[in-house]
Amino acid sequence: MENHLNIVPIPDDSELDQPTLNDCWNQIGVMGDRTCGELKTVIHCRNCKVYSAAGRSLLERNAPPEYLKEWTDILSEASTNQSGIGEGTLVRATDTLSVIIFRLGNERLALPVNILQEVTTPYPIHTVPHRSNSVFLGLINIRGETLLCISLRDLLSLESIAEPADFTNTINPQRMIVAGKNENKWVFPVDEVHGTYRFHLNEFKDAPVVISKASEAYTKGVVTWQGKKINFLDSDQLFYTLSHKVF
Repeated sequence: MENHLNIVPIPDDSELDQPTLNDCWNQIGVMGDRTCGELKTVIHCRNCKVYSAAGRSLLERNAPPEYLKEWTDILSEASTNQSGIGEGTLVRATDTLSVIIFRLGNERLALPVNILQEVTTPYPIHTVPHRSNSVFLGLINIRGETLLCISLRDLLSLESIAEPADFTNTINPQRMIVAGKNENKWVFPVDEVHGTYRFHLNEFKDAPVVISKASEAYTKGVVTWQGKKINFLDSDQLFYTLSHKVF
C-alpha cells in the first residue's frame, strides 16, 4: 500500500532498535478502509493521539551523523551570487518573501503570507444600520467568530468589470480572504485567488513615484509574476486606514 505520509527514510544504524511505525491511519483510518472505531469520536485521524504520537516520534528521533554532515556542508557553502537567484545559489529564508496573490477586477495584488488567516468561500454579509458603506460592507460570522468585512475594491478605487473571456477558467473564483494579526482581522471578497508564492527580495521593485490610483498609494513594491505586474500592498498602512475608516 502506498504510504500517504510520503516519509523519506533516513538511513540510521539505530533503526533496527526502533519500534515499527504503527500507521493505522493508512490501514483502518481515513486513508484506509475507515473501520477504526475511534473515528466516531475523533472524526479524523489527525485528531487521534496515536497519529500525534507517531508524528512526534518521527520528529524527535536522532538524525545520523552522515545526514548532519551533509546539511552542514550544504549550509556552509558561500553564496556566489548576491544580486539575485542564480543556478546553484543557496537562498536563505530571510532573503525571500512569501505572498498570497489575488485578483480584483483587472488588478492583481499581493499581501504577505504572515498576515493571512485563511481563504474561504463567500459567507453572507450582514449590513450594520447607519454604519455600512462602500468600504465597510458589514459583519460576517465565520465558524462562530464575528469579523468585519470590507471592500478592498472600493478602498483602492478599483473599477468593477464584467468577467471577460480571459477569466472564464479562473482558479478559486469568488473567494473571501481573512487577513490580519491577533484580534485585528478583516475579511474582504476577491474575484480570484491565485495562491501563495515566494519571491526573492531583489525581485521587488520600488512603487511608482507618481501615484495616479489609490491602489498604487497603498503599494509597497511591484513584482512580476507570470509576466504580469503584481502590486504588493503595504499591509500596515492598509489596516491602519481601515481602522480609521470603520471605527
